[in-house]
Amino acid sequence: MGRKHVGRRLDGWLVLDKPAGMTSATALGKALKMTGAAKAGHAGTLDPLATGVLPLAFGQATRTVAFVMGGAKRYRVTIRWGESRTTDDADGDVIDRNPVRPSAAAILAALPVFHGTISQTPPRYAAVKRDGERAYAIARRGEDPELEPREVRVDGIVLAAGDDPDLATLEIDCGKGFYVRALARDLAQHLGTLGHVVALRRLRVGPFHEAAAISLDRLDLLVHSPAFVEHLLPIETALADIPALPISEEAALRLSRGASVKMPGNGEGPVRVTAAGKLLALGKLVGGEIRPVRVFNQ
Repeated sequence: MGRKHVGRRLDGWLVLDKPAGMTSATALGKALKMTGAAKAGHAGTLDPLATGVLPLAFGQATRTVAFVMGGAKRYRVTIRWGESRTTDDADGDVIDRNPVRPSAAAILAALPVFHGTISQTPPRYAAVKRDGERAYAIARRGEDPELEPREVRVDGIVLAAGDDPDLATLEIDCGKGFYVRALARDLAQHLGTLGHVVALRRLRVGPFHEAAAISLDRLDLLVHSPAFVEHLLPIETALADIPALPISEEAALRLSRGASVKMPGNGEGPVRVTAAGKLLALGKLVGGEIRPVRVFNQ
């Protein structure tokens, strides 16, 4: 999601620590107002209940948002057993209750079922579309969105805390399209009970980690000071997994005008093109030439 208005030129990434009770769009809007940036977007929506890593892209960094949204993510989630809710989290209305409380041993035994590539049906209150309409809009009318299951990837899932019989805290490493609320629902069902999310924190999105996150209050204090620059990460942070390929100034001029550039060798694949030590473009190496995909203004 992105927003643009008249403002100052600001290019780079900021790792925002989104507060609870606020939508990602609202958090973006507040950061945009504080910084006065002309253009900004965020990489991956967090539910209002959730906190944690919300990468914000400013200026030309918005062109790299797709690379971040497809990256690996890490979450810490607390599930309350024995109760299902309309939204599969604490913001929804209670639907049903169940007296069963799974033991820590039972939870540990169930976790391997949800590891690897699994089939998952998104929550009814989700941003996915059915027939061109958001599922949550259909659900708010009291209708069933009838969402189809899809494959998602779970790279790691561990029990971080399970001493309280009513609650369990998990840490999850997952891929694009994974819904933590759906995991809480499905894990509870597998354990013979009901469950919903009561706390959710995102710890990582691609190359952006919790350790680098800054709160809105902190941002408001620092945004007009030299210290703000320390929190603004370069555009290429989002492209760390893409090989860098330096080219000459002459070739850079051609590429910046949208023309392909001949290169020695027969390598193929995406490349991060640099010139004079600066990011110039995202390109695709095909048959001994670089074809520009996205060119960044210098």
